Amino acid sequence: MKNLQAYFYSLLLLLTLSLSSCELVGDIFEAGMWTAVIIIVIIVLLILWLLKKIRR
Repeated sequence: MKNLQAYFYSLLLLLTLSLSSCELVGDIFEAGMWTAVIIIVIIVLLILWLLKKIRR
């Protein structure tokens, strides 16, 4: 049983040191930022298209 616990704790320590959560969070926010930029551009283009249609 103690051997299993030692294995578990060493695996947990290895995962904790090898995974960089800050990098993961940064990538998630960067992807979210680009998604927001694309959505905003689409909305602005849609509004401009609608205004052009209304003026005709």
